[in-house]
Amino acid sequence: MQKNRILVSLLIAGGFVSPIAHGTDGYFAQGFGMKAIGMGGAGIALPQDSLAAATNPAGMVMVGSRADVGLTWFKPTRGAEITGNTIGMNGSYDGNGRSNFFIPELGFNKMMNPDMSLGVSIYGNGGMNTSYSSSPFGPNAGINMEQLFIAPTWAMKINATNSIGVSINLAYQMFSATGLGAFGPAGGQGFNISSNPNALTDNGTDTSTGIGFRIGWTGEITPMITLGATYQPRTEMGKFTKYAGLFANQGEFDIPASYGAGISVKATPTTTIAADFMEIKYGNVTAVGDTLSPLFAGIPLGAQNGPGFGWTDVQAIKLGVSQVMSDMLTVRAGYNHSTQAVPDSQAMFNILAPGVVQDHLTLGATWNVSKQNEITVAFMHAFEKSVNGTGAIPPGNPPAGFGGGNVNLHMHEDSLGVAYSWKL
Repeated sequence: MQKNRILVSLLIAGGFVSPIAHGTDGYFAQGFGMKAIGMGGAGIALPQDSLAAATNPAGMVMVGSRADVGLTWFKPTRGAEITGNTIGMNGSYDGNGRSNFFIPELGFNKMMNPDMSLGVSIYGNGGMNTSYSSSPFGPNAGINMEQLFIAPTWAMKINATNSIGVSINLAYQMFSATGLGAFGPAGGQGFNISSNPNALTDNGTDTSTGIGFRIGWTGEITPMITLGATYQPRTEMGKFTKYAGLFANQGEFDIPASYGAGISVKATPTTTIAADFMEIKYGNVTAVGDTLSPLFAGIPLGAQNGPGFGWTDVQAIKLGVSQVMSDMLTVRAGYNHSTQAVPDSQAMFNILAPGVVQDHLTLGATWNVSKQNEITVAFMHAFEKSVNGTGAIPPGNPPAGFGGGNVNLHMHEDSLGVAYSWKL
């Protein structure tokens, strides 16, 4: 009873923890649950802990009664260079005013009977952070966006080889922006780059909430092969009213739809190989997917169907292998590749949100410290990636242009996480 009280307290506390995450498949996290992270994020057909619902709710009925608590140290390194500009924006800019982040994860799952489970997964779905002491937008410019999901989950085995599950996603977002005054009144030319300059920048932290869902299926095709599929529709969120002059549709920032399929193969009694394919529909969310070009046609930031960051949909392939070394130790490795979210032509605005990394290498291990307890570690390195926006800055003077020139965005990332698990 005491252990259960402690676990419940941890889960409740998790609801008040705001994870600062910089996602690596666009701004979504590369994986959920320390074991999946060690395998490149693959987990649609290979549930391993009570964070499985973040990837595929159907997997929760396969992990048993357990609780998992984890913390990841995350270090993104991001910056930009501008060349060839005629109005004084040339330079090298460092966006690492804050470079160390800690991302918690919490999960609990209870088998109600051998064929049905109830659980909850609490995790950072994604986020974005930049902090520039100097930037082309002005001093102390940057943004901070965080997403927290609390996902109560029901899962059920519908027969001996197939399972289904559904999570109700209680989503919470936080956002702030500083130093974007250059996007206010434009040089006395009678044109506001923002539709609402008072709701553009330096308004502190704003929050929004929404409710969505994720569904999933897993099926054992043979004793060696398991398949899985998952779908999460677009989650409509409340508007960031303090930043209604920055995001299109007066502060709208919904969470994009995503879907995926996976396979796991028991190659030997001690070796498991897993692979996932995921697609994230960034392009269907106006604030993220619309390009900056409407701005140069006279449609300001924050307007209906106004300018955005110009991100495209992202497809990610996640590959992982797990090897049981002994009764005490399992080791993992993985690789994750995603398509580029930021087109070259949209590099200018994405100095604020340079989510450009594409290739990730992961390593992980689990130690069984007792029959009921595990310690899992996972390491991730996202290799340096640059997006070279030749001619990404429109020529001329505001509002029709910003002096022309080229923008080079670059980023790499590292993370190291540890989780402790109880088998209940």
